[in-house]
Amino acid sequence: MDKATLVEELKKIGLQEGMDIEVHSSLSSFGYVEGGAETVIEALMECVTDRGSIFMPSLCFAPESELTEEDKDMGITEKIKILPEDAPRTAMGIIADTFRQRGDVITGTGVIRTSGWGLHADEAAKGGLNYVIHNGGKALLLGVDIYKLTAMHYVDDIMPEEISSMFEPTEEVRRKYPADEWLVECGMFPVKPWYTIQDMAYQKGIIKEGYIGKCKYMFFDIWDVVSLYRKELEENPFKLHGLER
Repeated sequence: MDKATLVEELKKIGLQEGMDIEVHSSLSSFGYVEGGAETVIEALMECVTDRGSIFMPSLCFAPESELTEEDKDMGITEKIKILPEDAPRTAMGIIADTFRQRGDVITGTGVIRTSGWGLHADEAAKGGLNYVIHNGGKALLLGVDIYKLTAMHYVDDIMPEEISSMFEPTEEVRRKYPADEWLVECGMFPVKPWYTIQDMAYQKGIIKEGYIGKCKYMFFDIWDVVSLYRKELEENPFKLHGLER
């Protein structure tokens, strides 16, 4: 697939000049793209133009590490190494990593950060995704699902502490995997709550989906989906996570 074809397909989805978008992606989901990650980035830029904005995740996380038998015995279910801020490759994927390292992109600081380009690029450093979430921004998921949608975390603060702290690492785990070096969880919920929200969004007709070549896409208003999650966290947080109270 070349850039002209990609631009044409993205415009068919609904991308247009002046649009603000949060993008999460998997380059491999496309199959062959002439020019690789840079072609995808340039196609997105051509669609929204510099009158719009593009935001991508720049979290300093390595891909999930394989668990050892000792890890499992300690109750660890997930461990992710925290990387230096200047690490060239992260778990965000080659498109997001390439985007972050461009000279015309602004990136925030810290482990949990966002990169931005375009009219409101500086918002990435000021407040991460807050601007695009609350100002009519769209989400474009390319070859990934809702569990890559960083915007969902922006309402996690209303989750009951009884739930949010349920799988906190023990002191023993923290001695082995310090909090400033590792993201570690010790347990998992009976259900994956974000998939419940994704299903609700589909039922309400909020999510537009289809294919660009081999790549499955999802396109929707960010707040339309995030607000569903917020409502469930406010009204049915334990049920949402498959928990009985």
